[in-house]
Amino acid sequence: MSNVLNKKQQQKLSHIARTSVENYIRSGVKPEFNGIDERLKLKQGAFVTLRKQGKLRGCIGQIIPSGKALWQVVRDMAVAAAVEDNRFLPVRAEELEELKYEISVLSAPRKINNWQGIELGKHGVIIKKGLRSGVFLPQVADETGWSKEEFLSQLCSQKAGLSADCYKNDADVELEVFTAQVFGE
Repeated sequence: MSNVLNKKQQQKLSHIARTSVENYIRSGVKPEFNGIDERLKLKQGAFVTLRKQGKLRGCIGQIIPSGKALWQVVRDMAVAAAVEDNRFLPVRAEELEELKYEISVLSAPRKINNWQGIELGKHGVIIKKGLRSGVFLPQVADETGWSKEEFLSQLCSQKAGLSADCYKNDADVELEVFTAQVFGE
């Protein structure tokens, strides 16, 4: 990925994620931040993953760059991961100290025509068919140890609600890949 974030920029985004969640949970307000590095003002997609004691506690992101700067996307996705991930109850104030934050800054997705070109651990994958879609970040492959077929089958069935082998034999299925720079506290 071109335009990789340096350590200082990563630390700033981690600070923005944590401060935003803590502020929002305590006061209901998303904070504003000043002195933002020009690199963090670029329009880019990002995911924020929250973990508590090593277990997933929330994960929400925006894949396609919007009109918002990267730092704003991280702020908004951090808050969304804390209070809008419908797999979990909203984060409570007493949990804040236990949360660990991971940020994935995404490249723009590009369409691929052959699922065999997906590189596990490098590519995140988006699958689409009609109104159904699903996404796995690149690190899901490393975390689960799945083979490429397992990874894609789980993406189809778990995330998109499609048949597990749709990526192989359904001409209406679209696949897109992206890369991510992943860092955390």
